[in-house]
Amino acid sequence: MAENTGIQKSESEVARAERTRSGRAYLPNVDIIEKAEELLVLSDMPGTKVEDIDIRYQNGTLDIHAKVEPRGAEGGRMLLHEYGVGDFSRSFQVSEAIDAARIRAEYSDGVLVLHLPKVEAVKPCRISVKAG
Repeated sequence: MAENTGIQKSESEVARAERTRSGRAYLPNVDIIEKAEELLVLSDMPGTKVEDIDIRYQNGTLDIHAKVEPRGAEGGRMLLHEYGVGDFSRSFQVSEAIDAARIRAEYSDGVLVLHLPKVEAVKPCRISVKAG
């Protein structure tokens, strides 16, 4: 089994930082999958654009933020409005076992996929046993 790399939600994501932009903020749903070579972070962020996603990794903290602009009726009249519009924001404390220089991100169909490669020291290795 792979060594625990220690991703955790930050202690109080909502109270941690004051927002300076008016409007709603949402905690996107996130799945984190540990593989031998990397951690995968999958985050649902519908309605945002690639250029409006801001991802930062510093001092063991992974911050994900995405701006979502309100959608208008585009020449029509809104009859029902159930889709909540607001920014997405999420933070995690990540172990130092991540190779920050090799982190990469992809966004498609409303889902952000982050690849957090592990440093060589924490990757599991197989030790062969020779007959004596």
